[in-house]
Amino acid sequence: MKKILFCISFLFALFADAQPSPQRLQFKLDSLRAAGNYPGLSISIMDGDDKTVSLVCGFSDMEKQVPLSTKHMLMQGSVGKTYVAAIAIMLIKNGRLDLDEKVSAYLGRYAWYSRIPNASSITVRQIMNHTSGVMRYEFKPDFVNDLIAMPAKEWKPEELLKYVLDEKASFAAGEGWEYSDTNFILLGMIIEHLTGKKYYELLFEKILEPYQLANTKPTDRHLLPGIAQGYAGKDNPFKLPEKVIKDDGSFVINPQFEWTGGGLYSTTEDLAKWGKLLYEGKVIDTSLLIGEAVPAKLGRDAKYGLGIIIRPTPKGIAYGHSGFFPGYLTELYYFPGRKLCIALQANSSDMKNLKIGTQRILLEMANEYN
Repeated sequence: MKKILFCISFLFALFADAQPSPQRLQFKLDSLRAAGNYPGLSISIMDGDDKTVSLVCGFSDMEKQVPLSTKHMLMQGSVGKTYVAAIAIMLIKNGRLDLDEKVSAYLGRYAWYSRIPNASSITVRQIMNHTSGVMRYEFKPDFVNDLIAMPAKEWKPEELLKYVLDEKASFAAGEGWEYSDTNFILLGMIIEHLTGKKYYELLFEKILEPYQLANTKPTDRHLLPGIAQGYAGKDNPFKLPEKVIKDDGSFVINPQFEWTGGGLYSTTEDLAKWGKLLYEGKVIDTSLLIGEAVPAKLGRDAKYGLGIIIRPTPKGIAYGHSGFFPGYLTELYYFPGRKLCIALQANSSDMKNLKIGTQRILLEMANEYN
């Protein structure tokens, strides 16, 4: 009898550890927010049975003392590339896009294209895994100055590309690695060229509507309903005010510029749902994303595939992506060995004052699950 009782107690304890209570998770998240000095944190966790726990702590707006809620939406930043890559894979699978084709075959008809670094040699594969040698436009001083000077401007993709025209490539195509939003701007233009449709139209048609991601929306205008206040901090790289949302609810700049470099905001629960769908192969063949991975400068032994970051962690290999937009940080991790997906979003990108990184917070929360 004692042995039976011991076994029952052991199994109960094991199950309790595998499925931590929401109260325990909330306490952990609260502690990490305080230690990390974040205004607010939002997390959503989907386990192997697709059970979801969504938690928040802190404030949407610290000055107004507005609590952050699970209904608040936050900028995804570069995590938006995962949706762009998924649509590109759909086009590859139906034979309309070729990974090994030169980008010039799709965009060479534009007069400006020959002035893109490595214009004659880069392939679709290389822009998707950031081995093209085409540098990022978004931190160029001229672009930042123009963004601030023209906060209401609606940017066309080719207007973003002008900031890298005639630049010397960072390296010969395929012979290095450098993360660059410019690559995915080129990919977005290819997608629109091949389909004759606007990217966001395709996004709704192929992903958001069929997979019922109603709380994931384009950042294609100044006013983004439901978004939490974002804190960029002093001396931020985009020279923005500390608070990026004005009193009337609109952004201090037009976030529309990000487009296929990111271009989405969402609830954290929607983001976790997307990660589960994507990395469990319910949207596309995930092996295509992973199979093209190359060593990336994103941490020890990290690799980058086709719009996917593959990281070794103490909890096993993780698939996903990180995101930054002034005032916001995002992490999406999927642990294939455990079918566990965790999305974490913060409404601060004030690196000088944040004490704990978002990746560490996410992994600390993952530690609550066996």
